[in-house]
Formats: sequence, C-alpha cells, structure tokens
Amino acid sequence: MSNSKNELVQHYRWLRQFGLNDSHSGNASVREADHFWVTPTGACADTLTENDLVKVSLQGDIPKDASLDAALHRAVYTRNDTAQCVLHSHGPYSITMTMDGKDFTPIDFEGQYYFSHIPVLNIAFDDYLEQSPHQVARSLATNKVCVVRGHGVYAQAPGINLAYKWTTTFEHVAQIAYLSQQRNAH
Repeated sequence: MSNSKNELVQHYRWLRQFGLNDSHSGNASVREADHFWVTPTGACADTLTENDLVKVSLQGDIPKDASLDAALHRAVYTRNDTAQCVLHSHGPYSITMTMDGKDFTPIDFEGQYYFSHIPVLNIAFDDYLEQSPHQVARSLATNKVCVVRGHGVYAQAPGINLAYKWTTTFEHVAQIAYLSQQRNAH
C-alpha cells in the first residue's frame, strides 16, 4: 500500500508545516494487515520519504530504527481494531491548555461537536516509555485523541486524514480556549 505510506509522509509533513511539530518531533504510523509503518526515530519531517518508514509487526521485536513510540503505536492497534492511523504531535495550544493535568473540555461549538472532553494522562517523564503504551492505548480505545500532559497529543482514526482532522481540530479548539482565557483576564 504505497499510497498509505505516501499519505502518511504528507500528513506528517503538514504537522510540521502548520506548527504542530518542530522539524524532528512527533511521529506517525499507518496500519496494514498484521504490521504498521512508522516514522523512524529522529525523523525529520522536512526530508522524510516513504522509503524511510519502518515496518513493524504487530507482534515480535520492534526494529531499533523505529520511532521511540513504536510500542505505543502497536498497543493502540492491538487494543483498537478500528484504528488504522496514529499521529503524535506537539501543538503548543493543546499542550498549554492541558498543563494542569485535567481533562480538557472544549468551550466552542466545533469543539463540543467533535469532543465531549479530551483525556489528559499524567505520566512522569521517567515512566513514559514503560507506561505510555498501555495508558495511551486504553484512552484511544474510546477517544479520538488524548494528551500526555506536558508532552503532546495522540490521535487515532480509521484513516490518516481523519486522524489529522482530530489533531488539527483539537489544536484550533485549544487556541480558542486560550484566547478566550486571555480575553476574560482583562
């Protein structure tokens, strides 16, 4: 499915282009049958090609050049049969508005239309690699997106474009909430 790989690279680049990741942050994957393709560790969104993606089996060892979050992506796919794509981003408003560690509730119409709330997971930095696969997969089994406090957003969907929509919609909703807070503070 070269088309899926190409789409994944394009959407990963858009996350960078539109300010939801820096040049080398975040990660992305797309599922195909009994495996998935994931961005490599240290991937640069500006230069990534579909040939750089790493094939990871849903069982067995994870290749060393796969994203640090490859185990997390695998956990999402094995827990949620409808998930075909996982995107991880670092949107500044999404992170800012969830630093308090409380679930985020949108205040605007579009936000409420798409998300009743967005779960925020509190995972200590030192425990991230061990705890994030289970906690994020559990959250994404019943939610479109979730946030690891202070780290970033994870989105899952049955398609790449839909996971991208959830990611960008959440960032926009968080920006509206932030601007509303600033307005009300004056």
